[in-house]
Amino acid sequence: MLPFPVQKPVIDLMEAGVVHHIEGSMNGPLGEYCTRGKMRGLGVLRSHGGRYQAIQDGEVHIDIAVIAAPGEKAPEVRAEAAMETPPSPLLEKTAVEERPAGITERVPASPLAKKLAQERGVDLHLIKGTGPSGRITKEDVEAFLGTKEPPPATMAPPEPQVVVPPAQVTPSEVEYEERPLSRMRQTIARRMAESKRTIPHFEVAVEVDMTEALKLRKAFNETFEGIKVTVTDLIVKAVAFALRQHPELNASYAGETVRVHTRVNIGIAVAIQDGLVTPVISDCAEKPLKEIAKEAHEKAERAREGRFKPQDVVQGTFTVSNLGMFDIESFTAIINPPEAAILAVGSVVPKPVVKEGQITVSDRMRVTLSVDHRVADGATAARFLQTFKQLLEQPLPLFL
Repeated sequence: MLPFPVQKPVIDLMEAGVVHHIEGSMNGPLGEYCTRGKMRGLGVLRSHGGRYQAIQDGEVHIDIAVIAAPGEKAPEVRAEAAMETPPSPLLEKTAVEERPAGITERVPASPLAKKLAQERGVDLHLIKGTGPSGRITKEDVEAFLGTKEPPPATMAPPEPQVVVPPAQVTPSEVEYEERPLSRMRQTIARRMAESKRTIPHFEVAVEVDMTEALKLRKAFNETFEGIKVTVTDLIVKAVAFALRQHPELNASYAGETVRVHTRVNIGIAVAIQDGLVTPVISDCAEKPLKEIAKEAHEKAERAREGRFKPQDVVQGTFTVSNLGMFDIESFTAIINPPEAAILAVGSVVPKPVVKEGQITVSDRMRVTLSVDHRVADGATAARFLQTFKQLLEQPLPLFL
């Protein structure tokens, strides 16, 4: 016999699926545990003498355990004698009955049996195992499936239906016409990709009142014969004067240094059939407006006709790109390496504005300056645009 201290768990009894820990009432050896059957639905009576009995409907059915007093020999309770009592109907019931909701009891089963039961939606509590210590085997599950359908409550949920989206047409499946890139387009692709990849761009924009500049331009063209001055020519001249005051943008990034150019050579982006070229007008700050207009016109014509010379498109220090003639109000341009900035020019549009408390209509033009952040900061770009704006809104020096 083994001694058990007072108020320590002596035996676990399962009642209605719930395990009760039965405590001893005195110190002493534990008598033989006489039953191995399931005790579901049974009550337990603990006497003062340390005797534990299974009770059903007010009647004692079997002794479960006996705790003897100190020094006393525990009376033997034989399993055979205990089982002479007519078995209770509750004792005859098996785990086939439904268990209370929420109660989970571990069932000994082999991995294959668990897998098969899960696949077929069978509750292992419903199967009597034939393996060692009542372990459920794969054969037990198969035998159960051959004799009894599993209850609906334990059926595995139906597989969710997978909605297959319609097949997407990839670009390779779409009909197309393959056009080889010209050498010019290949050069543009390479240089622009290099620019966006290696140059940290930032943009600032401003709207300019072009009313006075357009009036003077009209008068100038009516006075002088020959090549007419365009809005682009006015912008080039204003940019040249502004760069003289803000040379930080007439520069190029060169690794650990910034090269500030002493000459102001402005490129003008010109669209042609195969792409884009940028004829360069050298020393714009020193040339009069009329000469700038003439040179720009000649180089643009050669570019459109495919007759431009290599020296026409080199040594630029700043670029102007004007899409105003296409009614584009604003856009941003990609810097042309190794330059540090480019000015994108939109169209001149009549807009209502408030001047001195009165609503008037003026010709407005929006420009956007893209700058290499390695060379200059936002404040430098803003000061440049302020000077540029002032030169066009008070344009007389441009025509002198």
